[in-house]
Amino acid sequence: MSNNGHRNQNPHGLRNIDLDQIWGDLREGIDHVYNRLGMSKTRYIELYTHVYNYCTSVHQSSSRTPSSAKPKKGQPTGGAQFVGLELYKRLRDYLKTYLLDLLKDGTDLMDEDVLRFYTRQWEEYQFSSKVLNGVCAYLNRHWVRRECDEGRKGIYEIYQLALVTWRDNLFKPLNKQVTNAVLKLIERERNGETINTRLVSGVKNCYVELGLNEDDPTAKGQILTVYKEFFEDSFLDDTERFYTRESMEFLRQNPVTEYMKKAETRLLEEQRRVQVYLHETTLDPLARTCEKVLIEKHLEIFHAEFQNLLNNDKNEDLGRMFQLVSRIPDGLGELRNLLETHIHNQGLTAIEKCGESALNEPKLYVNTILEVHKKYNALVLTAFHNDSGFVAALDKACGRFINNNAITKMANSSSKSPELLAKYCDLLLKKSSKNPEEAELEDTLNQVMVVFKYIEDKDVFQKFYSKMLAKRLVQHMSASDDAEASMISKLKQACGFEYTSKLQRMFQDIGVSKDLNEQFRKHLTNSNDPLDLDFSIQVLSSGSWPFQQSCTFSLPTELERSVHRFTTFYSAQHNGRKLNWLYQMSKGELVTNCFKNRYTLQASTFQMAVLLQFNTGDNFNMLQLQESTQIKLDILIQVVQILLKSKLLVSDDDENDLQTSSVVSLFLNYKNKKLRVNINVPMKTETKVEQETTHKHIEEDRKLLIQAAIVRIMKMRKVLKHQQLLAEVLNQLSSRFKPRVPVIKKCIDILIEKDYLERTDGQKDTYSYLA
Repeated sequence: MSNNGHRNQNPHGLRNIDLDQIWGDLREGIDHVYNRLGMSKTRYIELYTHVYNYCTSVHQSSSRTPSSAKPKKGQPTGGAQFVGLELYKRLRDYLKTYLLDLLKDGTDLMDEDVLRFYTRQWEEYQFSSKVLNGVCAYLNRHWVRRECDEGRKGIYEIYQLALVTWRDNLFKPLNKQVTNAVLKLIERERNGETINTRLVSGVKNCYVELGLNEDDPTAKGQILTVYKEFFEDSFLDDTERFYTRESMEFLRQNPVTEYMKKAETRLLEEQRRVQVYLHETTLDPLARTCEKVLIEKHLEIFHAEFQNLLNNDKNEDLGRMFQLVSRIPDGLGELRNLLETHIHNQGLTAIEKCGESALNEPKLYVNTILEVHKKYNALVLTAFHNDSGFVAALDKACGRFINNNAITKMANSSSKSPELLAKYCDLLLKKSSKNPEEAELEDTLNQVMVVFKYIEDKDVFQKFYSKMLAKRLVQHMSASDDAEASMISKLKQACGFEYTSKLQRMFQDIGVSKDLNEQFRKHLTNSNDPLDLDFSIQVLSSGSWPFQQSCTFSLPTELERSVHRFTTFYSAQHNGRKLNWLYQMSKGELVTNCFKNRYTLQASTFQMAVLLQFNTGDNFNMLQLQESTQIKLDILIQVVQILLKSKLLVSDDDENDLQTSSVVSLFLNYKNKKLRVNINVPMKTETKVEQETTHKHIEEDRKLLIQAAIVRIMKMRKVLKHQQLLAEVLNQLSSRFKPRVPVIKKCIDILIEKDYLERTDGQKDTYSYLA
């Protein structure tokens, strides 16, 4: 009967092995492992087999179930589930006893001694525990896993059990000594001593390994709670104290520039420290701690020094300061402000040094601006790594000093800068003996665009530029068509198609005029009635060219036939178009037969008209000349003054005080070294009046642009408050010019009068659009 009962309980014929049967040999083997004695493969397999046999043996549930253990809900109540618990307990007790014995040797140790003891014992214990884990692999895979799956607390795989046992029995009593010893060692290294870094990394490895997930012992990945709590927090506090003391002391005895080098070195050392013997996650908190103590606490000193470095052009130190301060969140704001103020002041000073001469010397003025920009642009690029905030500071400062400086104050006009810049372009693009090479010219035009970018009144530049371009084209004075096209392309890129559309149409007109001249010549040849003089014209579309209508003038009879022939030819080709002749812009050549030598005079049409009068007589008073030429007296006086200066005419009266009765005569003894003489020089009042009319036109154009912007905005918004309308108008037009608020108000009133807008009833400061 008893045999049958035994067979029923063990149907598969598994052996019933009691723990005491195997523990003696297993314990001996474990002692062997923890005493670091060599072990053969055979012996290792024997130990593994002991554990395997025990875990797979069948035990009576009555003998295996501890009286206190109650089966959990949903658990099978058979005895097999407990196979492994007794072995697990024995192993846990073995490890605890082993570590308590070990602790006796380390309790009284300090500094490096405790570190040597702790790291050596840890490394050996960790290795032995991994071997033990291998021996107990079957226990881990089956019994431990099942216990964990069923939610039992305090059960770990054997290697993790070894870690928990070390944590509870060796780490807890010794960690203060160990951590303090590590911190002392690191401080010694910071003070320049060489230390055994393996001791520190050994402790770090142990602290990292001891981080366990109590809730899920099988979870993979590092948990750094032990490392953070028992080492990193103290280490960061220690670091803060060390560098607070050192930085205060160093700054008391050394200049800020030396301190920055020291801080830079220290930050690199700390970075290397993490790489060599600390955990990688310490890098960020350590860097933040060092930055706070070494940089943030001394920002005021840095700010004061930044100004000195700027004043003395210490670019390398400025770069070092930028690198340090950029580590602090929002730390660069004050440096940017200081840089902006400095560049602004440098720009103002440089322009002030030029004095009044810059008012009439565009090249001097523009080059002064460019030198300041070039210097600080290079600084922003190299020292401040082209940081967007510093680029913005440079732009803001340049915008301020270019649009408002000593020269604009002398001229009493903020639009002096765009005017001088346009004149500088004229100098570059006009034919002269000093014209640079094409590549150099292109480079200079790029520099011009740098200044142009900062000009507020871009419409003023456009007006002056188009006037000067028109003269260059009409007088064939452009140094290079490619350079002219390149400049227009740059302006188009900066301001859009509308800004340059008239400039491009001027070019087209010149091209069309070349073809027209060719056709006119062919027409004359075909008619068998050629002109007796060389005659060429330029037909300019009136909307695109910035020229005034022609003033009163009686064309010399010598030219009447040519003008009449061309007018007839053009009207036949273009029905309905009307030609307005711009005599004040025209010029020609006269050949002299009355002097010792035969000269060719290059003269304006007005000068030609005056000189041709002397074909009929040697002396004329001013009134006679005016009647025959129909030129306004004030302009005629200037024309005659130029002829008197060039010694072609003479007068008994002072050339600066000519009256209607003043008599002028042809100077028959005229001499000149050149046979081709250019007497076509601009008249003073002409240039002065031109400037005044240009500024007048700018103001008129601005009013139209403002009105157009207001209508556009109101058409879209329908109803708008006064302040909002002002803001939108300023925003829309800021790329062309900066409208003045009183002018905008005046334009609003004009549009109300014209019934484009009305003031909304019952609502203060509100406008409505009238469709």
